[in-house]
Amino acid sequence: MDEHPANAGNSMRRHEATDADVRAIGKFVVGLFVSLVVILVGVMLIFNYFAAHQGLGPPVTPFANTRVLPPPGVPLLQPAPPQELNQYRKEQEDLLQTYGWVDQKNGIVRIPIDRAMDLLIQRGLPASTSPDQGQVQPGSVPQYTVPKGYTPVR
Repeated sequence: MDEHPANAGNSMRRHEATDADVRAIGKFVVGLFVSLVVILVGVMLIFNYFAAHQGLGPPVTPFANTRVLPPPGVPLLQPAPPQELNQYRKEQEDLLQTYGWVDQKNGIVRIPIDRAMDLLIQRGLPASTSPDQGQVQPGSVPQYTVPKGYTPVR
């Protein structure tokens, strides 16, 4: 049953005498304890140093206004980004769909996109004032005539 050659003729089993070295285990435990004490003393010294050199400031009272806003020009964090995005889109959509002044002094107005497209179809684009009809100059747009009977798809 026992295939080990050392125990082949021996019917009585004996314990292993070289399992653990008690001195090595003792040295390890003592070293571990000394390391733990050194680390704890070091951490305590660091905490005491920071406590002496870096104050926490005055204690906070529940009546003090503790919220300090960043200076102007620094972007703020958004507490509710989806709602703010929806509000921004609604404002932009309102600008695109309503009448209003852009520059009242110079008589520049904004009109809804649908109305602007209808006016463009009725009046056409402005004629080019460029002497070279083949080339488009910056700030000018060539004339385009809408075919008779054309209705824009909405």
